[in-house]
Amino acid sequence: MENYYQKEIETASREQISAWQNERLVKQVQHVWDNVPYYRQKMEEKGLTPADIQSVDDLKKLPFLTKDDLREAYPYGLLGKPLSECVRIQSTSGTTGKRVVAFYTQHDIDLWEDCCARAIVAAGGTKEDVVHVAYGYGLFTGGPGLNGGSHKVGCLTLPLSSGNTDRQLQFMTDLGSTILCCTPSYAAYLAESIHERGLRDQIKLKAGIFGAEAWSENMRKEIEAGLGIKAYDIYGLTETSGPGVAYECSAQTGMHINEDHFIAEIIDPDTGEVLPEGSKGELVFTAITKQAFPLLRYRTKDICILTREPCSCGRTHVKMSKPMGRSDDMLIIKGVNVFPSQIEQVLLEQGYPANYQIVVDRVNHSDTLEVMVEMTPENFSDSLAKVTSMEKKLVDALKSMLGIYAKVRLVAPKTITRSEGKAVRIIDKRKI
Repeated sequence: MENYYQKEIETASREQISAWQNERLVKQVQHVWDNVPYYRQKMEEKGLTPADIQSVDDLKKLPFLTKDDLREAYPYGLLGKPLSECVRIQSTSGTTGKRVVAFYTQHDIDLWEDCCARAIVAAGGTKEDVVHVAYGYGLFTGGPGLNGGSHKVGCLTLPLSSGNTDRQLQFMTDLGSTILCCTPSYAAYLAESIHERGLRDQIKLKAGIFGAEAWSENMRKEIEAGLGIKAYDIYGLTETSGPGVAYECSAQTGMHINEDHFIAEIIDPDTGEVLPEGSKGELVFTAITKQAFPLLRYRTKDICILTREPCSCGRTHVKMSKPMGRSDDMLIIKGVNVFPSQIEQVLLEQGYPANYQIVVDRVNHSDTLEVMVEMTPENFSDSLAKVTSMEKKLVDALKSMLGIYAKVRLVAPKTITRSEGKAVRIIDKRKI
């Protein structure tokens, strides 16, 4: 089944893409109006009816949806199909407040898996490949999405899920995994484990598809060197289906958004104003083919840039940059905006591994920032003078990047707990 990831769809003209989006948006707005009272009320409050939406040009008239709306409408308030037509739910990995629960018809799952298939093909995957899926399964979307996409391509799929690293490495070596799918932090951990066990010569990996958490270009290089692969980014949210909303091609100059299924906008996160192409702002998605959970103008909180510059791979779908941070989990410390990716960039540039923790606290009514950093076995030292010198160098580098002081605490290798899922990078004690 190749209908939704054939090259002719991914290389369609801008005119064809616009025609698809116009037609599907109009149909989707009517579907939401007829079946989702929660959103219909939001439209009515703005004096809108489906007749007001005739094309993508009218999209800006529609009200936004946020995660707060999803929590308020939990569990069934945004359902667009009868439960009898839904076949699955997936849920976010969030730990605060009510979970976000997304519903899927079989049609929704088919389209989602097609999008993930596109990502695998863009990473060089064919039916000859062995796809090793080490994302979590269950409620988390990573495992089911890439699992289904791998089937659509015709690959041999290893549904390992996360954890049990010894088993991961046994199957990776015995069955000759060629494409690894997991979080970037777990990929780095696997690379570390492979090196420790002397298994590098037995690993046949050629590519990795990594997402579900922020990772920098420096971390990409570290993973590629550690596993001997090309590392590809993939993007998605449970709210819009899961991974596969956008994915990298071989050019690796941004992630192509599946525009036949999703309309992307960039807005000013403070005013909600739609910004022109090339502007940095908050990413907003409208799902135009989803049936059971058809979100319109969903604010992702991810900060990025959209571009339609021609891509050397030949794909014509708009590209989004790697998220540059988030407008909601951005740390504000002493009035300064701090993104964890900035800290990671400094650490990797200074030769430290991508395993660290950021601890934010408030002492005597003033914010404090501490960065715990593992030393590599090569630079590990129990000499107090040497450690102090290394910490000072990192303090200076972080101050240059962030503009504020951050205390640095170097710890011995393997001190910070390794992640087999999403890495816990930030401990903000101000919220406790």
